[in-house]
Amino acid sequence: MAEPVRRRRMGLRLVAVAAVALTATGCLQNPNPTGGAGGGGLGGFVDGGTADGDKNVTILGAFGGAEAEAFEASLVAFEEESGIDVQYTPDQDFTTTVKQKVNSGDSPDIGLFPQPGGLLEFAAQDKVNPIDTYLDYESLDSTLVPGLLESARYRGRVYGAPMRLAVKSLVWYPKPSWEDGGYSVEPTSMQDLASVTDTVKGDGVAPWCMGWESDQATGWVGTDWIEEIVLRMWGPDVYDQWVSHEIPFNDERIVQSFEEFGKLAKTEGNVLGGSRGILNTPFGETMNPAFGPDPQCYLMRQGNFASGFLPADVQSDLDAKVGIFVYPPFEGGFEGQAILGGGDIAGLFNGNDDDAKAVMQFLTSDQFGGEWAKAGGWLSPHTTFDATNYPNETTRQMAEIASSADVFRFDGSDLMPKEVGSGTFWTGMVEWMSGASSQETADKIEASWPQAAEQSS
Repeated sequence: MAEPVRRRRMGLRLVAVAAVALTATGCLQNPNPTGGAGGGGLGGFVDGGTADGDKNVTILGAFGGAEAEAFEASLVAFEEESGIDVQYTPDQDFTTTVKQKVNSGDSPDIGLFPQPGGLLEFAAQDKVNPIDTYLDYESLDSTLVPGLLESARYRGRVYGAPMRLAVKSLVWYPKPSWEDGGYSVEPTSMQDLASVTDTVKGDGVAPWCMGWESDQATGWVGTDWIEEIVLRMWGPDVYDQWVSHEIPFNDERIVQSFEEFGKLAKTEGNVLGGSRGILNTPFGETMNPAFGPDPQCYLMRQGNFASGFLPADVQSDLDAKVGIFVYPPFEGGFEGQAILGGGDIAGLFNGNDDDAKAVMQFLTSDQFGGEWAKAGGWLSPHTTFDATNYPNETTRQMAEIASSADVFRFDGSDLMPKEVGSGTFWTGMVEWMSGASSQETADKIEASWPQAAEQSS
């Protein structure tokens, strides 16, 4: 996964989802139920991108390599049937590049945003089209994991729709060794998981595999941990207030969440290599020591994309060699099962082009992604997606975890202002792991919060 996704508040508790297929049209089908002012479709479409009606649609995104190949493979049948040539360009510096292109009048027809903040900036500038101008909002919302559309809402209207889902609240373990040790496969609470941690440590092995090293992004793994714990200890309402800065970053409940994480991460013997090992181990190599006849550690909390970083022999036999369970609730905290996640959000810059709208309708439907799913490492954001496309039972289990949770929340640091979410929160976690206290870390991050970023939902 291109580093974690960043910015702005999202919400909604998971509710039962109607199995309604997406029916998208190119006209104003259903204004966003909440109404409200916004740019784009009210006084005419935003008309960026390439020439209208030329059967060419350009897409700019952040993912490349094998992911780009799988993405393009998922478009082949659509291109043949529609006669539209989709031209995808990957750019590792997507956030900078898309701003330059849009501001210079050279925007792509469609942008795939790994971070909602950039999309919302364009929404505020009337440079991207609201989805209710070309999609059937209610049909789309009914098939998605509820709450996902909220990450792209600006002043009452939604300006993008997800085309990929990330589920982060997963704990991985080496199945044969874990089962041979007789350890609990499904801890029912964080406290139960702490007991399992002590049991494994008592057997002379570090329970947890943890690696945060990620070049300039080192620390993002730690932010995910804090978000998981805030969500479980204090529930979605407090989580939303924290992410949107309705309560300060150094609220006492957030500091307590740091302290709770410290019980796991900073207690001697709990994590392979201790704090130095955590900061120096590349996140993609975190679980490597768990495999082999004598595991050096067992458990890793990481998103579904981690499967692509496992050793090749493990990836080739994932169901037999790896087990997963959902990161459990906090006893005495939020009573339901919460899931932390994210996704890539598609936004339309060329609202006058029927070809571009047709591509958006396909990308954001439950019909997209079959080939990508079969290649592995991709999850559909739709609960109605055909799960037989997933290459193994482990991936199907991940999809079920997302669709059956009580609460889904978008990655909090993805929703915060970039100065914090991908700035001081990242660096603050490194300082915290290096010895800074929970209070001083939270105080320092709070002091960095830009006042200009305060915005209403």
